Amino acid sequence: MTTGVPLSTAPRRRSRARTLLPPAVAAWLILEIWLLSLVAGAAGGLTVAALLAGGIVLGVVVIKRAGRRAFRNLTNTFQQAQQGQQSPSPAAKAQPGSGNGLTMLAGLLLILPGLLSDAVGLLLLIPPVRAWTGRRLAGSLERQMAAAPAGTFGDAFQQARIHYPDGKVVQGEVIREDGPQQPQQPGRDAGYRPPLAP
Repeated sequence: MTTGVPLSTAPRRRSRARTLLPPAVAAWLILEIWLLSLVAGAAGGLTVAALLAGGIVLGVVVIKRAGRRAFRNLTNTFQQAQQGQQSPSPAAKAQPGSGNGLTMLAGLLLILPGLLSDAVGLLLLIPPVRAWTGRRLAGSLERQMAAAPAGTFGDAFQQARIHYPDGKVVQGEVIREDGPQQPQQPGRDAGYRPPLAP
């Protein structure tokens, strides 16, 4: 009996992102500490503390505004749905980078302590930079979803549509035997057979 999931005995290859992410995070942290010590040596520790506190306050304000805007959009969508109005699909009216996701990411980068993360967060607050970043991320995600082999995360959206009314997903395949049907003969195959246990 097969389950539809191919079994592979070959060792799994680590993705490039999983290989490069730990050294990139370590390099980012070292660069942040070096920049903080450089600014502290030139302008003083109080200036660095003021810059970090200002980044935190600005990040909280940015996230709060983006959250309010997202909640207002959600409320408007629900009100239009209750009134029976047909609103244009979000994909048709939204440009990549015009949503609140990158704005919230900019606020999060501002909240993180460090001057480099603050600079990247401030860059993401500029609308043309945010739109360019959104287009690049959307294009990259579309390419990865199109190139994903079956049975991976790229296949999850298709698999999520195979539901029974109770919401449970049933994985499997149909096995059809196209041979002449022979009448069941009484013998050792007749009668109750318990299910196979794994």
